[in-house]
Amino acid sequence: MISRRLLGFASAAAFALATPAFAQSPARADIVDTAVAAGQFKTLAAALTAAGLVPTLKGAGPFTVFAPTDAAFAKLPAGTVETLLKPENKAQLTAILTYHVVPGRVMSSALAGKVTDAKTVEGRTVKVDATMGGVTVNGAKVVTADIAASNGVIHVVDTVLIPK
Repeated sequence: MISRRLLGFASAAAFALATPAFAQSPARADIVDTAVAAGQFKTLAAALTAAGLVPTLKGAGPFTVFAPTDAAFAKLPAGTVETLLKPENKAQLTAILTYHVVPGRVMSSALAGKVTDAKTVEGRTVKVDATMGGVTVNGAKVVTADIAASNGVIHVVDTVLIPK
């Protein structure tokens, strides 16, 4: 993904205003509020609530979140989301969600031209590949990068990452 700097945006706020999905998002809200304001992360927000992770991702951070859209969750087999949201599956849901989070604020410019393994909050690593003109995380395409939040950064992905 091309960083906002390469696109000629002077600030994260200017980038957010020019990006339709984030046009209503406060420029420096935390990760949760930024995602909720975008409108395309309703399933992620419900999952974070069910897993009890909202307070953590509203905390100081910083965090890098590979945020799957509602469309990404819709690609999962039928019934998967509903099953994961059940209280008895909280541990599995938490593992999946924390697999999308890397400690620290990692901007796409720091990844350009590299293939790297990043340790997630869940404990396993994800493979980040930024060598082919875009960025992928375990094969999931980053469709929007560098969405700044007060406590980190969001990179929007087109697929839910499942720990193996």
